[in-house]
Amino acid sequence: MHRRLDFLPRLLESWWCGKKLSLKSRMPVASDEEERSGKVFAVALDVTDNDSIPRAVEAAVERFGGIDVLVNNAGRGLLGALEEISDTEARSLFDLNVFGLINVTRAVLPVMRKQGSGRLVHIGSRSGFEGEPGVSLYSASKFAVAGISEALSAEMAPFGIQSMVVEPGVFRTDFLDASSLSVAGNRISDYDGTPAHVTLDWIDQANHAQLGDPVKGAALIVEVAAADKLPTHLYLGRDTLERLDVKYQQVQDDLAPWREKSAATAHDDAA
Repeated sequence: MHRRLDFLPRLLESWWCGKKLSLKSRMPVASDEEERSGKVFAVALDVTDNDSIPRAVEAAVERFGGIDVLVNNAGRGLLGALEEISDTEARSLFDLNVFGLINVTRAVLPVMRKQGSGRLVHIGSRSGFEGEPGVSLYSASKFAVAGISEALSAEMAPFGIQSMVVEPGVFRTDFLDASSLSVAGNRISDYDGTPAHVTLDWIDQANHAQLGDPVKGAALIVEVAAADKLPTHLYLGRDTLERLDVKYQQVQDDLAPWREKSAATAHDDAA
């Protein structure tokens, strides 16, 4: 399965009133009733298939006349110590989480530039600002999403297009199911009892018992996306906020003993 649909049904419910939606997925996400309403248009799309992306974008534009908001929700997880993850597993993850997002965004941007408006909403993760044991490659993919979104915020501002990365914590969805989450095929016993494998052991305990409510999370995403100005980052969930505080403190702790020497690396004749 190559779609992270955890938030998509909730976003559909929250966005439904008075809006026209084009849903792009490898699996059905809209009911017959929703499609008959004329407000929902479902298009089959595998974001790792570059040939299908322009056709899906063209179909949406033909149906609705433009694209106001792009939600990049495609993605999956990959757990394991970095040493355990094969090159094939890593590249497959990046093909979906990173290059899929890049290719879909690239296809939509000409439409938004022509309109002179548009909003890009990328579903990242709290793993996109803090690397944690057992999720190194997943974190790397979500760090990439955050960096792309930040750069787009600046690049697209002259065209009236805004970009935001949503960085949720753990929400009670199917994301920890085998349908959305992979584990490295190679397990090295030396990592048993270490932080990398503690994360793997955590999956069964946490699945469908996560802290976050996806209905409330989706409602906030829609509220923020409808505001006049998008934040660069939407930090979503209590655990995300707690880990962000930890990250801020880590930055300060890393910076304090080396700040002066770091600044002193400039040329002597530099202003």
